[in-house]
Amino acid sequence: MIILFDLDGTLIDSTEAILEGFHHSFDLHNHPHPSDEEIKALIGHPLDVMFSDLGAPQESIWDFVDSYKEHYRKISTLKTELLPQAREAVELASEFAELGIVTTKTGKYSQILMEHFGIMDKFQVLIGREDVQNPKPHAEPIQKALESFSNLKQKDIWMIGDTELDLISAKNASVKSIGVLSGYGEKNTLIKHTSTIFNTTYEAIEYLKGIK
Repeated sequence: MIILFDLDGTLIDSTEAILEGFHHSFDLHNHPHPSDEEIKALIGHPLDVMFSDLGAPQESIWDFVDSYKEHYRKISTLKTELLPQAREAVELASEFAELGIVTTKTGKYSQILMEHFGIMDKFQVLIGREDVQNPKPHAEPIQKALESFSNLKQKDIWMIGDTELDLISAKNASVKSIGVLSGYGEKNTLIKHTSTIFNTTYEAIEYLKGIK
């Protein structure tokens, strides 16, 4: 079995760091701030899409992104936590499956976070935004991750995520998916894309262990 995990809202809570990064960037560029709720509603999308949807000028989008990344780099490990039982979920999953991470976050910072939490060694691959041309919900991030595993036709492949972007990406890549309610997606949205939904990632892993 292969299990691919999203990060934000699935394994980690970096809401504080994300919000601070966005407000810092809007401050730096002297632009009106969106609300926290408006920012949180877009978490999971690429940064350029988020800034565009939040009203940043199109000609300056990448300046906003760069200033966000520079600030986020400084605060990410200080203001990010593993979600409850996320560590236990990863450890349990590693006992019966091969693991990977597929995120729209910058892969370099994501790897630093996973090393900070002491669980990066459980994962065979980490695909971040810079590793693909087309982020989730495109199939490419999952397809790219699967290149790191062998004998795919003989394995049950699952994607676990908290937003519809994760679940649509799984469908586009022809892999199974589980939605979790520990992050930013609502159940009435997730249920449109998967029939398998749990409150936490740990519950999802227990379910997968049971069907292994």
